[in-house]
Amino acid sequence: MSLRSALKSRIAETLASNEQVRDTEERVDASRNVGCRAVASVPTRSRGKIAGVLRSVVLRPREGVPALEAELFDGSGALDLVWLGRRTIDGIEPGRRIRVEGMVCDVDGRRTMFNPRYELRPRPGE
Repeated sequence: MSLRSALKSRIAETLASNEQVRDTEERVDASRNVGCRAVASVPTRSRGKIAGVLRSVVLRPREGVPALEAELFDGSGALDLVWLGRRTIDGIEPGRRIRVEGMVCDVDGRRTMFNPRYELRPRPGE
């Protein structure tokens, strides 16, 4: 790396907002998971394996059926996770790191994965 590019990189890091820093940290963490892809790079109507952090978890019934919904964020974008017929799942909570696998589809303009296979990952410091 040249001195000029190192200086540019250092200036960009210094001027980055907290949100940009968190996004970069999430992208780096997600890229460490072998076989996982970035949310932004997984095409709809295809299977994908994605790692990230849960930003929100809510119970939102769909047509009278309980559905647990969570938003996974990996630094490149967000993916809605929906477990139909579930009110709660132990370990599925905001701030939890998770790796999911399943079919990515588009629901009302948002990337969504229904009933994904999942693996809970340790929180930082665990």
